Amino acid sequence: MTLADKQQSLIDDLNIIDDLHERLNAVVSRGAAMKLAEEHKIEANLVPGCVSRVWLHGELVHGRTHFACDAESPMVKGLAALLCELYTDADPQEVAAIEPEVWEGCGFTKMLSPTRLNGLANMRVKIREMAQRLA
Repeated sequence: MTLADKQQSLIDDLNIIDDLHERLNAVVSRGAAMKLAEEHKIEANLVPGCVSRVWLHGELVHGRTHFACDAESPMVKGLAALLCELYTDADPQEVAAIEPEVWEGCGFTKMLSPTRLNGLANMRVKIREMAQRLA
């Protein structure tokens, strides 16, 4: 499955939930399952430009990317975990090239603040940079 196919599948799965607020709550709930080892909660893994602290760790496992995150805010953690889920187990070059469409595809851009969207854009920049280093 290509990363673009995976992204569309993720969007389709989330859009099964008709109510936008319930859909966002499902993302937050999914994020609770994301675990980041304490040793990865370091300054170098902080995502710049986020209002609440967000840590992102990326590594290569058998030639495929693996991302994990944590955040102080449950909503931010859920949204960040969604990006980690999207970009995990992908080719690093695909990760660097494919932009996230999940926010628009699930209607989240209608309800997220510009500050929150900016933080997600900063997370995408960090994921892209990590993927380029891992490639």
